Amino acid sequence: MSPLILSLLLATPAPGVAVEPAPVMAQARTRDIGVGDPLRRPLLNALRPAVQRDLGGQPVQFMVDRLRVQGDWAFFAGAVQQPNGRPIDFSRTRYASALENGVFDGPGMFGLLRRSGQGWQVVTFVVGPTDVAYLDWPAAHGAPADLFE
Repeated sequence: MSPLILSLLLATPAPGVAVEPAPVMAQARTRDIGVGDPLRRPLLNALRPAVQRDLGGQPVQFMVDRLRVQGDWAFFAGAVQQPNGRPIDFSRTRYASALENGVFDGPGMFGLLRRSGQGWQVVTFVVGPTDVAYLDWPAAHGAPADLFE
């Protein structure tokens, strides 16, 4: 067998054969998901069950400040309220003590989702943070940093 054929089979270059580096794939561009975008509903519907469970089963409606997608990642920044527009009763949630102690900034929240073979999955979220809770999400979860800017 010739060295060239053997190198092709072994996926190693034959001696003296120049190999071009593989092209660098451009990272998907970040885009905002506005009202009317067909991706908006699936993203919010993927986030909703986890947030509702976290809030003691109270139904939620999202008020979107920012909803962005880059590749298989999505980022939500906004707030939660009841579907009738009334505030969530955080005193009935695991946040009651934080609320009483003044270390809860609800109804604001952030969420990170990732697309997989099963659709959009919640990676993490935080309700009522008193600081920018998502600063470590690129390092902690491998999400693209541009998504959060």
